[in-house]
Amino acid sequence: MSGAPPVAARGLVKRYGDITAVDGVDLTVERGDVFGYLGPNGAGKTTSLRMLLGLIRPTEGSAQLFGRDPLEVGARALDGVAGFVEGPRFYPYLSGRKNLRLLGDLDGGVPDSRIEEVLDVVELRDRAKDRVGGYSHGMRQRLGIAASLLREPQLLLLDEPTTGLDPAGMRDMRELVKRLASEGITILLSSHILAEVEELCNRVAIIRSGRIIYEGLLAELLESAAGGYTLRASDPARARAVLLAHGADGVQQWGEELRFQADESVVEAASIALGQAGIGISALVPRTATLEELFLGMTEEEAA
Repeated sequence: MSGAPPVAARGLVKRYGDITAVDGVDLTVERGDVFGYLGPNGAGKTTSLRMLLGLIRPTEGSAQLFGRDPLEVGARALDGVAGFVEGPRFYPYLSGRKNLRLLGDLDGGVPDSRIEEVLDVVELRDRAKDRVGGYSHGMRQRLGIAASLLREPQLLLLDEPTTGLDPAGMRDMRELVKRLASEGITILLSSHILAEVEELCNRVAIIRSGRIIYEGLLAELLESAAGGYTLRASDPARARAVLLAHGADGVQQWGEELRFQADESVVEAASIALGQAGIGISALVPRTATLEELFLGMTEEEAA
């Protein structure tokens, strides 16, 4: 592998007639990332992933995987790359093991020991002899990851890997992604489940109407919403006046609570002033936005 990043897209555009599905996407996934690719339905996520893998041709721009453009070097660009877009597909009348063997043969051949190894990784060894047609949705998703791991990838692309899974299946899939990431595999993960992304990913990109509106560290995105506080006091009306007098911003009353923005020095001074005014404080806690709140705020701006 070259020293180039696993994924580098520049100016990707995809038009279908008068419809622009992807509009100038720049995307960089660094080695070791668990990178979350987020966006509402129809925002252009899957189209972007298809262009990255060379499955469809971009109208404009370029995409490189470890420095190789699939449209220039063909299948060689996918060396060290694996995954699935819009769900894995298998022959339902064949067993899980036979499906993997067939895929391995189509990819140049893999030893039987590797097939058994990936079945162990996704915990399907006990059901490997059963027909895939009898598998649950979660088992088929895990078999899709097993198929991807056959080629020992350095970059794994997973498009909505937990869609349709029950809570236990979602938990198992998250643990599997964590385990693969701990082994040094770079993962590009598209998901609608934002709590899952918040748990798994270190960097994210958010796409809206075909355009990237944020790309960077997840921690920095969450920190951008920090600085909010919730106060529960014995006299909310007087407490509000104290907060305003000491420089708190955006003070609003929500039921019995006051919510406001302020830096730590303002909060300290206001707390002392509330005590001196005889206003009891039952709770004063920092309030940080979740990824879901930030995502909805960023992606619903256009609709609003």
